[in-house]
Amino acid sequence: MSRLEVLKTYKIFIGGKFPRTESGRYYKAVNSKGVPVANICLSSRKDVRNAVQIARKAQGPWQERSAFNRGQILYRIAEILEGRSSQFVEELMLQDYSKINATKEVEAAIDRIVYYAGWCDKFNQVSSSVNPVSSSHFNFSTNEPVGLVGLLLPESSSLLTLVSYLMPIIAGGNSCVLIASERFPLTAITFAEVLNTSDVPGGVVNILTGAVAELWSPLSTHMDVNALSVDLKSPYLKDIQLAAVENLKRVMCMHSADEQGLVNITDFQELKTTWHPIENIGGASNSY
Repeated sequence: MSRLEVLKTYKIFIGGKFPRTESGRYYKAVNSKGVPVANICLSSRKDVRNAVQIARKAQGPWQERSAFNRGQILYRIAEILEGRSSQFVEELMLQDYSKINATKEVEAAIDRIVYYAGWCDKFNQVSSSVNPVSSSHFNFSTNEPVGLVGLLLPESSSLLTLVSYLMPIIAGGNSCVLIASERFPLTAITFAEVLNTSDVPGGVVNILTGAVAELWSPLSTHMDVNALSVDLKSPYLKDIQLAAVENLKRVMCMHSADEQGLVNITDFQELKTTWHPIENIGGASNSY
């Protein structure tokens, strides 16, 4: 006898927990043949507000972590993803990847996380500066995280794209509310399970699934969101840019997921400049 398959229900990820969406709604993710592969929560505006509230509280303590410790935590994410790589390969295959391409994608995602883990305690030295001035001062410019970043993934995205856009945001000390691809949501929530079993504090990363058409507005207009990362080809890009004007959010158009580099981190950093006086005592120059 054939049996009725029990499809996994992928919940959302808020504050280090996996609640069902506040709305109680869900939709079925399907493959290219129209066959259902999972039940996916259809998040609401209330879920966005809940995620933003928790991410705002988590951002300060995350920023205060040492850069070296953030690097350790990102490396731990890569370790756990490596150990669960076969599960991610299977989920990508459910989303119409071949086994070879799925394996390559998972391996590339692991390598990408390790890459940004290495930058955590180095990017500030590379992108900061001591500035020349004409007075008796030292003048330093250094990076500080912009704060809470809203991330809207492209509809065609999967694991590598998620990792490529999320890791530089949190590597720099920001928190994030991420809206996963409506079409390819499986690996996003499974990646939340990886985050939950790593050392990432609850609330630093929050992952919502559902209709981007419904979720972009409450995220873009929320006054506690400091910056947005959006696909350049998003049909909602212009509307998001207009919505972001209200509290002058920074809106960054995503770089290609095939690229990695320092700029992906500094896009979500603010330069803070400090003036430090120099006093002359007995003809000698001393800094205090």
